[in-house]
Amino acid sequence: MTKQLKRVAAIHDISGFGKCSLTVALPIISAAGIETSALPTAVLSTHTGGFTGFTYRDLTEDIQSIADHWKSLNISFDAIYTGFLGSFEQVDLVMKFFETFKTKNNLILVDPVMADNGELYSIFSPEFALGMRKLCEKADIVIPNLTEAALLLREPYRPGPYSQSYIESILKKLSAFGPKKIVLTGVYFDDESLGAATYDADNGEIAYEFEKRIPGYYHGTGDVFGSALLAAILNGFPLNEAARIAVRFTASAIRKTAQAGTDIRFGVNFEQTIPEFLKDLKLID
Repeated sequence: MTKQLKRVAAIHDISGFGKCSLTVALPIISAAGIETSALPTAVLSTHTGGFTGFTYRDLTEDIQSIADHWKSLNISFDAIYTGFLGSFEQVDLVMKFFETFKTKNNLILVDPVMADNGELYSIFSPEFALGMRKLCEKADIVIPNLTEAALLLREPYRPGPYSQSYIESILKKLSAFGPKKIVLTGVYFDDESLGAATYDADNGEIAYEFEKRIPGYYHGTGDVFGSALLAAILNGFPLNEAARIAVRFTASAIRKTAQAGTDIRFGVNFEQTIPEFLKDLKLID
């Protein structure tokens, strides 16, 4: 008899063009052999990074009815994965979703998408970070970048390069308000390498995973990383190894994009990197 697939509820927006959010999460997690159920928070014609004139349809009013229908079908999830949320109301609805679908055997991964490069995204007020912190308190794993980490901790943002002591203090302070596992992205100690730091409060282990830095800013890489990380964890890899796989996958996708000369607004060429990813997951030879 075929084993039942693991199942993820992915709560993100969906952009018709420009690879990010659900158009990244669905193919990456599915390629790793995990069933992915999509709960869209908004529908956009393109993502908002570098494009103008995009359409935006808010789906806040649909979130609770979707959750209620899933509950009536007795659907369960091995993981709940959240990304971009457009309002305080959506944060509250997602917290209610956690209460409805959290079990002792599943995990909640929150990517607190709200800022980068030292700045809060223009659509958010400073108070939004307080709502996102409440969501992170309910998570098992959070994956902020360093700008988001500073906002969650109500601290000033510090540009890099960073010291190891600073990164480790951030990891431990993030874990102190709830989540036991932290993956901090955008970590670098010099201008040659870029990657992530992980902290598991259950065993006190801190680890670092780096790849050679590729010049430029590429949209959607956080969603590529988060989706790959979750896929690796659900395939049985411990946190630090899952982060290594996700860093490798993201860096390889960026390299392929740079080599192809693709417009960076379009997202990274992760599709061409999926075979390497599946080999790292030991799903193919």
